[in-house]
Amino acid sequence: MRSEQEVNRAIERYSDTVQRLCVVYLKNHADTEDVFQNVFFKYYLSSKIFESDEHEKAWIIRVTINACKDHLKSFFRSRTIPLDEIAELASEAAPEYSDVLEAVLSLPEKYRDVVYLHYYEDYTAPQISRILHKNVNTIYTLLTRSKELLREKLGGEGYE
Repeated sequence: MRSEQEVNRAIERYSDTVQRLCVVYLKNHADTEDVFQNVFFKYYLSSKIFESDEHEKAWIIRVTINACKDHLKSFFRSRTIPLDEIAELASEAAPEYSDVLEAVLSLPEKYRDVVYLHYYEDYTAPQISRILHKNVNTIYTLLTRSKELLREKLGGEGYE
């Protein structure tokens, strides 16, 4: 188990990343809060020793993605209809970016992951390949295909 100081430091450093990633996956605030707490509770219980801050951040991202996927597969979630819809999320975003947010959120999961990590977290393709445990060339392909899908959804060359 980690000390309270270590956990507080991790929350200060990675809370924005975890929250944004949860919103991308879960698309509602209440579920985001639940997974957020679970991620940092797992961090608290973990005895993993990290080689660097980047290694720690990658671990947090991986745990967050897995926790979101677990939450989406849960029995309760599969038997209910969410109250918050994507339109509400898009309306909270800046008006000029709401169409981009809607388009990114509508991408299939495999594309949404790489777009988020590349454009929102500024990871390179080799770093993303290590985080997602995929071949680097696969990441490049997913990025290229996601750009094409976004270009189609957003209507042209203005969004690059």
